[in-house]
Amino acid sequence: MAAATTQTPNDHFGGEDFATLLDETLGQDIGFEGSVVVGKIVRLTDDYAIVDVGLKSEGRVPLKEFAPAGVKAEVKPGDMVELYVERYEDRDGSILLSREKARREEAWSALEKAFENNQRINGTIFGRVKGGFTVDLGGAMAFLPGSQVDIRPIRDINPMIGVAQPFQILKMDRARGNIVVSRRAVLEETRAEQRSELIQGLKEGMILDGVVKNITDYGAFVDLGGVDGLLHVTDIAWKRVNHPAEALQIGQPVRVQVIRFNPETHRISLGMKQLEADPWENVTTKYPVGSRFTGRVTNITDYGAFVELEPGVEGLVHISEMSWTKKNVHPGKIVSTSQEVDIVVLDVDSSKRRISLGLKQVQPNPWQQFADTHQVGSEIEGEIRNITEFGLFIGLSADIDGMVHMSDLSWDEPGEVAITHFKKGDVVKAKVLDVDVEKERISLGIKQLSEDSVADALAKVNKGSIVTCTITGIQQNGIDVSVNDILSGFIRRTELSRDKAEQRPERFNVGDRVDAKVVSIDKNARRLTLTIKGREVEEDKQAISDYGSSDSGASLGDILGAAFRRRSENEPDVE
Repeated sequence: MAAATTQTPNDHFGGEDFATLLDETLGQDIGFEGSVVVGKIVRLTDDYAIVDVGLKSEGRVPLKEFAPAGVKAEVKPGDMVELYVERYEDRDGSILLSREKARREEAWSALEKAFENNQRINGTIFGRVKGGFTVDLGGAMAFLPGSQVDIRPIRDINPMIGVAQPFQILKMDRARGNIVVSRRAVLEETRAEQRSELIQGLKEGMILDGVVKNITDYGAFVDLGGVDGLLHVTDIAWKRVNHPAEALQIGQPVRVQVIRFNPETHRISLGMKQLEADPWENVTTKYPVGSRFTGRVTNITDYGAFVELEPGVEGLVHISEMSWTKKNVHPGKIVSTSQEVDIVVLDVDSSKRRISLGLKQVQPNPWQQFADTHQVGSEIEGEIRNITEFGLFIGLSADIDGMVHMSDLSWDEPGEVAITHFKKGDVVKAKVLDVDVEKERISLGIKQLSEDSVADALAKVNKGSIVTCTITGIQQNGIDVSVNDILSGFIRRTELSRDKAEQRPERFNVGDRVDAKVVSIDKNARRLTLTIKGREVEEDKQAISDYGSSDSGASLGDILGAAFRRRSENEPDVE
């Protein structure tokens, strides 16, 4: 039995090396897999481009790889293109090629050089992913973290999508196919360059273009291209701006003027209104004192209301100039914001940019109207609206009152007593005593409606005259008396008699009648001061003058006795 023999692959193919035979069949084609080759488009089918890449078999490339999605591929037979050899479909079949992978390989090579040299590369943001965005770097896909999009947070990135712009490669790993890029790094580098150039050439008065970067309660920060400046709320516009957000918004392009610049701190103050004409120029000519205009209420405070006469020009209506009669009312109860009102210019101070306005001046002055229709001394009738500790307030019209002071309530009673006879709501008559339009006061009197019997009686009494009094009260320091039952008076203790022993008030009784001499007349207090002692002294002097002389030798008793006897003879018998 013959021995069995074992055949090797080489023996089966005539002893030749299998690899050699394979290379003869396919050439070196299989060594091209994973490489980029240049091919010529031979023909086009509905979905593929047939390409000759110099191998034994033709390759095919999907037409969609030659153009973005939805766009028809602009290729034709004869075009030379770079392609990536993916694989051989079979031993005798065509080669599967990729235009997209060829672009990617080409891009990676360029990106690696840029990364090594720290160079910027151009790319396009085309999609969103978790934590950031995807960027097309000419065929290679990269990741753009959200924090690396811009120097400041971006609310809307849509305007950046699909726009070619520079990026900086932060890191890349070809084995894993990872690339991380930053747009912020490019902006910061550019910003630093622009900042240096801007600071060196910055001067007060320069007009620059910028973008609103941030808004606060007191103003807005404007990016001037590498450096920020503050646009204060008062420099946004000539007209009143309560909050910067009323006139500006983040991202808004603005034109500003440099108002102040500190080279040491690099602080820049900007203004927008300075680029417009100042509405306060010739304001005294446009708004003369006493003229009447229509304005819009822009702001209401505790002390008044601001009225806009034109954009940028406002005046203040002080609370005291808002109403003739409403004195203790908040301005918000008289006018409202945005209300159109008629006003009168009271004062203009162009240097301080202040205009004082009056709201009540467009209405008739009720105090002046009353003065024109009611002369002093005329009578009025009205309802008591209020009673205070010093008098009555009587309504004269819907808006104004007149006051009757307590001293003008009665001729005969003290004011605090007379006021108790009145109550709120009573309709009373009064006489106009005085009208002060400037002080807005009308003085009335009730007692003036009747004759003053006391005043008449006082007019008939003279100082030094002798009057008969009726005692009305006994006091420790004297006695109260009345004259003709109208006038009141007082005789002090020391004036009760020339005889000190008789200067005792208790020796008199209420109702007794005595003769006394008038010492003084107090018309304001409507009161007399009298003396019995003075009357007696005067009578003694008169008796001496009538019945005695310096050389007669008669005694004082004799003289007075004769005087008394004569007086008794002349007086009628009372009984």
